[in-house]
Amino acid sequence: MRQVAAAAVVRDGRVLAARRVGPPAVAGLWEFPGGKVELGETARAAAQRELQEELRLQVEVHAELRPEVGTWWQINPGLRLRLYWATTSGEPDPTGSHDEIRWLAVDELHEVEWLPADHVIIEQIQRTGLPESGRD
Repeated sequence: MRQVAAAAVVRDGRVLAARRVGPPAVAGLWEFPGGKVELGETARAAAQRELQEELRLQVEVHAELRPEVGTWWQINPGLRLRLYWATTSGEPDPTGSHDEIRWLAVDELHEVEWLPADHVIIEQIQRTGLPESGRD
């Protein structure tokens, strides 16, 4: 089973959302930025690397945001997601995978169209809220 890692980057009570450019099936949909975990790499390190590559954003990766049941988020039968809370003082600068960035408060998360796999994560964040420091 393939593993991907992503980060829910929190700053000033808002979480970063990134709009995908492609592939065509997901172009225009929003996500928590991240990507595939490489051989020999931890999911935490992959999340940090992907934010640097995709958004030129240095982040500090903190606690894992786990589903209420289970260890990871199932994206599809062959792909699972590990999601981490992260913080930054920088500004994202999309490099080609994304064409727009927004910082959303919990009550604004419904204002963008998320990737289908992220809906359950959004629902959980709306129930539990953002960590106060971005580190919990």
